Amino acid sequence: MGNTKSLIAMENMSGMSHSVPTWDTVGAILMLAWAVAMWSAVGALALANRGRAKPWVFNGAAAVIGIGIVGQIGHLQEHIAQAGYWIQHPNAKAWMTPWGTGLAKGFGRVDDSKPTLGMEILHLVGNFIFLAGIAGVVLITARARRTTARKWGKMGVWMQGIHGLEHIALTLSVALGAKKAIGLSTWFGTLDAGAGAATYRIWWHTIANLVGSYIFAMAVYHLWKERAEVRASFEATASADREIVPAKEPALAHRNRTVADPASAV
Repeated sequence: MGNTKSLIAMENMSGMSHSVPTWDTVGAILMLAWAVAMWSAVGALALANRGRAKPWVFNGAAAVIGIGIVGQIGHLQEHIAQAGYWIQHPNAKAWMTPWGTGLAKGFGRVDDSKPTLGMEILHLVGNFIFLAGIAGVVLITARARRTTARKWGKMGVWMQGIHGLEHIALTLSVALGAKKAIGLSTWFGTLDAGAGAATYRIWWHTIANLVGSYIFAMAVYHLWKERAEVRASFEATASADREIVPAKEPALAHRNRTVADPASAV
């Protein structure tokens, strides 16, 4: 049992093995592709949502939200597991789940000389998958601006956006060669390594993710309650566009009759 814990202890954060299983690398690539695909979808939907309404944008944004929920469930359980381990072993080294450790090793292949880089990239990617899901709420409510779901969605984008900037700072500082990750959760790299620094960082990110997840959950809850109104905001505009053409037909028909039969103009 002790050997198992030592394999997955967060000491892997400070000393990732150079022997990285292929599946860890594949998993890291797939996770990165997941994040890229989600943000590509967010960008495409945002462009498509400009101008007249397109009902298919509603379905696309709903899909982004659903995939974001799945991603955040996985992301949040990692932080809860770390906090749970800390409660049982408050003075032990920080810990990650086996799958979290594996993905961190996969991302760590970007630069083996920086042992903690893989872990930083893992959490950066996880946070941007989460942020894309919340952005989906803002997209889907773009034509229903007075909905409660939109208010929660915008709150989530701001909150998670700030959290995302924190992870960008942590990742870039390690990638650029800093001895310690620099960010709010490390007191800008001034905390000495050890149980105290690990405790602060574990709980900082766990609480941030719990708050962000609650905001996301409230946005989705209200979106479900207001789904008829949100869907109607897409369909109403599309229907209005379709009605423009029939409205012009009588005038066009009258003009055609005038040309065909000059006497009808008398």
